Amino acid sequence: MAWIGKKKSVIATSLIAVVSLFVVVVNYSEKPYFLLEPVFGQTFSSHWMFSRQTHKAFKPHLGYISVPKQEPLKLHCEVCSVVSSSGQMLGQAAGPEIDRSSCIWRMNNAPTRGFEHDVGHRTTLRVVSHTSVPLLLQRPQYFFGQANDTVYVVWGPLRNMRKDGKGIVYNMLRQAVEKYPQARIYLTTEERMNYCDMVFKKETGKDRIQSGSYLSTGWFTLILAMDMCKEIHIYGMINDTYCKSEGYRKVPYHYYEAGSRDECAEYLLHESAPYGGHRFITEKAVFAKWAKTHSIKFYNPPWKLS
Repeated sequence: MAWIGKKKSVIATSLIAVVSLFVVVVNYSEKPYFLLEPVFGQTFSSHWMFSRQTHKAFKPHLGYISVPKQEPLKLHCEVCSVVSSSGQMLGQAAGPEIDRSSCIWRMNNAPTRGFEHDVGHRTTLRVVSHTSVPLLLQRPQYFFGQANDTVYVVWGPLRNMRKDGKGIVYNMLRQAVEKYPQARIYLTTEERMNYCDMVFKKETGKDRIQSGSYLSTGWFTLILAMDMCKEIHIYGMINDTYCKSEGYRKVPYHYYEAGSRDECAEYLLHESAPYGGHRFITEKAVFAKWAKTHSIKFYNPPWKLS
């Protein structure tokens, strides 16, 4: 049995080394991912489009593939509570209401511990940016241990997600699954990434790459939720005009980072960035449009949909 303990030790050491390297790579050489042609010459077919579709329960989603078995994501939720990482969650006491949902979705490494009264206890699914994977691996037992049955859906550019040994994020996730075999981790496929880019261009008239921007984790989350959830309740997300409203509530960008930059200041900084920013405000305008044709409701703060 000694060799088993030695193997686990080697895996843990490798994870720490890879995470450290990845943090350096992200901080100093992060660039927007490139729009790639669909694999095997496939084109985008009508079944990918979510507009005005009826909800189909338990249908495997080929846009999200498990690590390492390459099996499609299977998930069905009647009511999804999508919990924002925004400071808008603080002081709202929405936790008990959120916990009553059949499925609870969170983003990146947003914690529940210490914030249960405002954000709830349970987590059914997390949508995670490739840049946030190292943050999860800093607390692997918490996120991937036996007591955690959360589904993780990770999105990122092909250069980090490739499976030929050169994908730094895929390598980290593969090692995490080796150490925590019960971990339920899925990758967003190259075709699905391209689809999300295509939706952004269709809805805004702007090419994401040419505009020098990144899609946000919220964008990937809502597109997945519209495929998997019969009804969507979004908590703590502001609309596209909130930061221009008189007397708006100033809160930290993340509820778990007290003293961080004001949310609206962060949004405005990203929206006007010539390169490398998220278009948070533009995305929120699109979400308002989707809410008119899908069962999407916004809480804390509520949205007025014209």
